[in-house]
Formats: sequence, C-alpha cells, structure tokens
Amino acid sequence: MSYTVKCVVDQVSELGECPVWSVREQVLYWADILAGQLHRLDPQTGGVTSLTLGEHLGCFGLRRQGGFIVALRTGIYLLGEDGTLGRKLADNPCGPTDSRFNDGRVDPWGRFWAGTIWQPRDRNGAVLMRVDEHMNVQVMAHDVMVSNGLAFSPDRAWMYHSDTPNHVLYRYPLDGQGQPGPRQTVRTFERGPGGRPDGAAFDSEGCYWSAQFDGGRILRLAPDGTQLDEIRVPTRWPTMVAFGGPDLRTLYITSSRENRSAEELATWPLSGCLFSVEVDVAGCPEPLFAG
Repeated sequence: MSYTVKCVVDQVSELGECPVWSVREQVLYWADILAGQLHRLDPQTGGVTSLTLGEHLGCFGLRRQGGFIVALRTGIYLLGEDGTLGRKLADNPCGPTDSRFNDGRVDPWGRFWAGTIWQPRDRNGAVLMRVDEHMNVQVMAHDVMVSNGLAFSPDRAWMYHSDTPNHVLYRYPLDGQGQPGPRQTVRTFERGPGGRPDGAAFDSEGCYWSAQFDGGRILRLAPDGTQLDEIRVPTRWPTMVAFGGPDLRTLYITSSRENRSAEELATWPLSGCLFSVEVDVAGCPEPLFAG
C-alpha cells in the first residue's frame, strides 16, 4: 500500500528511541538517549512535556502502579511520574565506561527487559537483562555487540532480538512462563544501503516491524524474516517503531541525528524527528511492568 509519513513534532532528538504508547493515557512516550530525556506527546493537543534525568536513558517501561522503570547509563531504576529517581534495581553489568543501556521493553508477563551496547565495538560485549515483578534481576543473553529490536510475538511463543552492527535478527522460543530457549537466527541482513536492524515491534497478526538504521526504511517481516512490506521514511536513520492511537494503527517512528555531518543533515533535515504513519494492521497493547 502507499504510505504517507509525517513529522509529528518539531522537537528534534539527538538520538530518539524507545517509543511506547500508553493505552491508559492515550499518549506516546519516547526517549532522547543522549539528552537523558523522557518525552511525552499528547496527540490530541500536540503538546510535549519532558523529564530530564541527568544521564543517558536507553529505554524504559510504564509501571502498572504508575511511574516508570528506566535503564540509565549506570543502571536500572524506578522513576516517579514527576521525574524523581527512586530505587536502584541493578548496576550496568558491563560497566558505564564502555557501555550504556539501549533498547528494551516490558514483556507480556509484566517483566522489564533492557539490553546494553558495547561501545568500543571490538567484541560482542553487550548483554540482555531482565527484571521480574519481584525486582529480581538476571542477565538473560550474551554474545551481542548492540542489543536491539527486542519484541515479543502476540502469541507469546517467541522473543525476537537483533544485533545492529552484526546485521542479524535472532529469536528465542518461549515456554509458558516466558523463559527463553536456545537462540535461533531468523535473518542476516546484507551489508549496504538497505540499513541494519534497529528497534522493532510486533503487530497483532504476528509480523515484525523493524527500523532499518542507515537504510531510511521500516520493514514488515514475516515470522521467518521474509520481507512483506516497506515504508520509506524522510531520514536515513530511523531507530524504533511503536503502534499507537485509539485503534493502534498509527505507527510512530523515532530517529537519530547523532554524529551526522552538516552535509548529511542538509540532505536529511528531519533527522531526529518523531514521525507517524497510518497503517492497515493494528499493533499490540504495550504491557505494564508489574513490579
């Protein structure tokens, strides 16, 4: 189908990430990782409010009891609705000097997952962590360089997870309690102008929508990684997608302008914007952290 992508707000992020639609509030939250800010958009008014957290904000989840769980550079914390930082649940296991938290989300069982990136890029030194409803913290996966693309299939059978600089999309089978089994490779993406797999989300039909960083497009993939559709976006650096709106048929897309040259930004002036596009399939409601 033909898609019309529009810039939703003129507030530009250095590294926009982790869009999360609140069904309860009917608003969109997203992070600017490098600014350490958590933004909130009310689509009805167009108003944006922000919380500044004082260090890099990789990802976050909405809490069932209100407020947030956030993965900052130094570790995972609880956060009040007013931006007050609360209990620290875990340190960054890779150390904040060479690593920070990146992509993550809440799973269908109400647990928060957060991955790290290994910034020296000399080995697969990143991990994927999980915080359960009792605030127990566990490292669940290793052997990635940049943890990204975390999403859970609507039938709760699979967890998908990408490694952006390694151009690979993985999946893990899940048992009835959401425990992952052995990692499987779904797809290895060609290196080139098509981009590399960044943040993602599942739709209600079980297809995986993946932002292709440095590729200027969003791919809709079948469970086996076969491309079903493509949305071209007005930036080369989309970072993640989320389904929102009253019917969950508005796809929100974050983007980056980090380390881009003046020439690149002149060619792609909307880089760092938050975009939206109407799609013909609904997404899935984002779960709330049960802790």
